[in-house]
Amino acid sequence: MTGTVYKSTGSWYWVKTEEGQFLKCRIKGKFRIKGIKSTNPIAVGDKVEFDIDKKSDEETGIITKIFDRKNFIVRKSVNLSKQTHIIASNIDQVFLLVTIDNPPTFTTFIDRFLVTAEAYSIDVVLVFNKIDTYEIEQKAEILYLKDIYEPIGYKCIEVSATDGTNVDIIKEMMTGKTSMFSGHSGVGKTTLLNCIEPSLNLRTKEITKQHKQGQHTTTFAEMFELSFDAQIIDTPGIKGFGVVDMDKDELGDYFPEFFALKHECKFNNCIHINEPHCAVKEALENEEIAWSRYKSYLQILEGEEENYRTDILSGK
Repeated sequence: MTGTVYKSTGSWYWVKTEEGQFLKCRIKGKFRIKGIKSTNPIAVGDKVEFDIDKKSDEETGIITKIFDRKNFIVRKSVNLSKQTHIIASNIDQVFLLVTIDNPPTFTTFIDRFLVTAEAYSIDVVLVFNKIDTYEIEQKAEILYLKDIYEPIGYKCIEVSATDGTNVDIIKEMMTGKTSMFSGHSGVGKTTLLNCIEPSLNLRTKEITKQHKQGQHTTTFAEMFELSFDAQIIDTPGIKGFGVVDMDKDELGDYFPEFFALKHECKFNNCIHINEPHCAVKEALENEEIAWSRYKSYLQILEGEEENYRTDILSGK
């Protein structure tokens, strides 16, 4: 039998069969995906093959095969640096929720997420949430960030899950697609999902006032079918985003503004640091490339692992 994984708890997987039935499945023994050392070999969104477990008292299944993935979003596991964690697979687009305050989302986090999405050819939309709560300073910060990301090809949408501002735009973009919601804890993923589809009635928690951080309400990734021909994968809030091994010669290709200038560099294998006649460095000096993007590039290139693990409250 075949089906799609809708929910994973790490040991059990809820699989929707082609007939529309849900069955709780597990994997038998060690299940390895070639070339991937992952803390979770099977992810939400995976197409799988399974057998009915005839030894079980209740009707459950045993997953025997994972079909080839169209794509997936993966990050380094924070606790096991040599392991990776596949957040979700077979995604059409990701909505990355960004908040200026309460909690703050920093450009290093945004850039690491975007680089990984570029590497796996997944479209990302930056969603600036909670715009109903912002003063002039925060609104100016949104404009600043949009000036960085829109010119290099990323769609940016300002929304309020509280009063429904521009939620209709999100719904229109989601129609007919499998989308993933991601971002830090507390950026309003669950509230926005409830606004998009009130019948989901997902649980939310308040931001802790002392630390301006969200409390985890989504423990595991889960896919939901929505009433307007859309599927959404809701993911746990993440503090940091560790980029999985990327070749230094290829990293710049996942920064669209770097890639656009690559052919103008003197050397084909230019990594945009100390090489002469580097078009990227020249554009940087001419303020045609954002310094925050270049800083993120250097951090990933140099493997500054602690940066993605740093608590988001530190401002680093």
